[in-house]
Amino acid sequence: MTLDVSLTHNTNYHEQGYQYLIQGDYYQAQNLYEQAIAAEPKIKSHYWYLGLALLLQRQEAEAQTTWLMAMIEGESEEVEQWTLELIQVLQTEAERRFEIADYSTAWLIRQHIQEIQPTDINNLLHLTQLAIKQETLTNEQLIDIGLISLLKTEPSLDLDADLLLQILRDILDASPLLPVSLELTAACIPHLPPLPLLCLLLRASVTVAYSLQQPEEGTRLAELCLAIDPKNPEVLRHLSACYQNSGKHSQGIEIAKQYYSLMENLLDKVQANHMVLRGLMQAGGYWQEAISVLQRHESLMLSLIAEQPILTDQPHMCRLLTSTFFFPYWRNEAESNRLIHNQIAKLFQSSLQNGADQLKEKYHQQIALRKSSANQVKKLKIGYLSAYLKRHSVGWLARWLFEYHNRDRFEIYGYFVSYKDTNHPLQEWYVNQVDQVRKLGTNSWEIAEQIYQDEIDILIDLDSITLDISCEVLALKPAPVQVTWLGWDASGIPTIDYYIADPYVLPETAQNYYQEKIWRLPETYIAVDGFEVGVPSLRREHLDIPDDAVVYLSAQGNYKRHPDTVRLQMQIIKQVPNSYFLIKGFANEEAAKDFFRQIASEEGVSGKQLRFLPDVPLEAVHRANLSIADVVLDTYPYNGATTTLETLWMCIPLVTRVGQQFAARNSYTMMVNAGVTEGIAWTDEEYVEWGVRLGKDAALRQKIAWVLYQSRRTAPLWNGERFSRHMEEAYEEMWQRYIGS
Repeated sequence: MTLDVSLTHNTNYHEQGYQYLIQGDYYQAQNLYEQAIAAEPKIKSHYWYLGLALLLQRQEAEAQTTWLMAMIEGESEEVEQWTLELIQVLQTEAERRFEIADYSTAWLIRQHIQEIQPTDINNLLHLTQLAIKQETLTNEQLIDIGLISLLKTEPSLDLDADLLLQILRDILDASPLLPVSLELTAACIPHLPPLPLLCLLLRASVTVAYSLQQPEEGTRLAELCLAIDPKNPEVLRHLSACYQNSGKHSQGIEIAKQYYSLMENLLDKVQANHMVLRGLMQAGGYWQEAISVLQRHESLMLSLIAEQPILTDQPHMCRLLTSTFFFPYWRNEAESNRLIHNQIAKLFQSSLQNGADQLKEKYHQQIALRKSSANQVKKLKIGYLSAYLKRHSVGWLARWLFEYHNRDRFEIYGYFVSYKDTNHPLQEWYVNQVDQVRKLGTNSWEIAEQIYQDEIDILIDLDSITLDISCEVLALKPAPVQVTWLGWDASGIPTIDYYIADPYVLPETAQNYYQEKIWRLPETYIAVDGFEVGVPSLRREHLDIPDDAVVYLSAQGNYKRHPDTVRLQMQIIKQVPNSYFLIKGFANEEAAKDFFRQIASEEGVSGKQLRFLPDVPLEAVHRANLSIADVVLDTYPYNGATTTLETLWMCIPLVTRVGQQFAARNSYTMMVNAGVTEGIAWTDEEYVEWGVRLGKDAALRQKIAWVLYQSRRTAPLWNGERFSRHMEEAYEEMWQRYIGS
């Protein structure tokens, strides 16, 4: 078959052939280049383009034969030059294909470039980029491409550093948990400028550690950051947190202390000291050392309050707000704790206003205009802001309000902060439960703008100071009414209007030291319809505990294990014959075990009466395992919350010590709202008395268990629908007060 085209003398074969090629008429291009070779056999470029036309028709063997035929009689220097020319032709076409998003063809061409020149580092970069674009990149493919091995073995490469950085960014964004991603990252370090690489890796490490909830993987990335800049404060802070969160407590404490030693100004010292304190408390067993660090922390914070600096760095502002986190774990001094916290929150707010005056004024003016038409009958727009509407205590407890919301009266918006698809059914449930879904990142200004654009009437913060991003959003005041519910405690930020409580969880005098208006629901500030319970994985015989023994249990995190309360618990164990104390949540942390054993020894309790239980991966199994206990001993001055609800749902008697602060009254309000008062202690002596009495009186335990079982039908604590009505009534009254003000 011949080409039906008239070629005049001196016709440019290549120009016409290339036009056919880019038009996708590869057969016509092939025929024209074959004629060109017949007419001008010494012009090698005709062979290169003929081979390309064949390759684009997926005639790969014919393409390779064409290129080889053109080179077979050349001298080595000629072949080398011709090879470079061929590669340039193929690269140009691969780049054109990439620009028009024809990634599969570009991939095919670059594979052939790799066969011709296997060590062309930039071609390997492009191959990796194309695999990412086609979403086909796997662990094995990344290894097979050969990029990592070349980066490792060649200390000096003439590579496109910008492309390498972009590829690394794409891989860490799309597949940060790919096993070979870390290997690639380490191999890139000698070939990239330190600063942009450090920023990229630190951001990826934060995402992996927190959004993907993989602190061990986040640690490995943070360790690479440390190799780049061993004295970078941000790296040390984050690495310390990763070590602590992944159970490497001694390393976390060591890095935190190194971080603190490098800090010079007061604000930096506060934040670094907070990380030291966090490490000591999370590890357990370091309470004596933690006491001095806490005293230093309070001194630093009081100095900062006296100094009243104007903060200009956003991360510094937010971390400052969370630096009061541990005071309630140490002492039941509600008024002094709140005083420090409110002053810090005020400092945070005033600093943020300096950088956001224009934005805040915009929100204020537009919200004021909306208020003028607020009397119109319409659904109230309720926005829930949280990073924890998933497998987390907030996620387990908030769901009943979402379940029972009256959609005729309320339109529900879900603001999912730092959203990542975890494939967990609870997170997916929340996404499907709200009327409007907002899957957001970590930029607080963008989140605030979204809330403002959605014209939310009442914004509910579920996280308080457990999440600094949410605090910054609320401080910008994107909604006319802002409320804190369910999280740690009130955040103290002046832009928050209300804090949800009930008649019991805060004493009557609490309003004297709360920044927010305390809004007391009539019965309880939290209610659930129940919990999923699995099959227990613990048996007494597994723990070498006799069937007739009295088993006490403490199932709280290390933060809550105050030595004074542990001492009271040991006094209970000592007075109850044939008793054992199960302590859950330590894994293999020997310091925490030594901490308990030492106090037990000092109180005359044998170490043989202690059992240390590891965590279990599923919440439903954890709840089932609670049934091994005859009595659960609560912590103080920071009670259980989710754990208390789970204990009561499992119909197990609980001993709790009540204080003045919110954290010391959680179990109290839950027990009252479950219809049980046995086990509520107002002094240390009563705590021990109740513990001993419940241990010795099996009939009393049985009575309490029956009351708790019966309470599932009638008690406010187990009536999510009635609780939801109370919350909705509160929202409507809040709104009426707002439009009437």
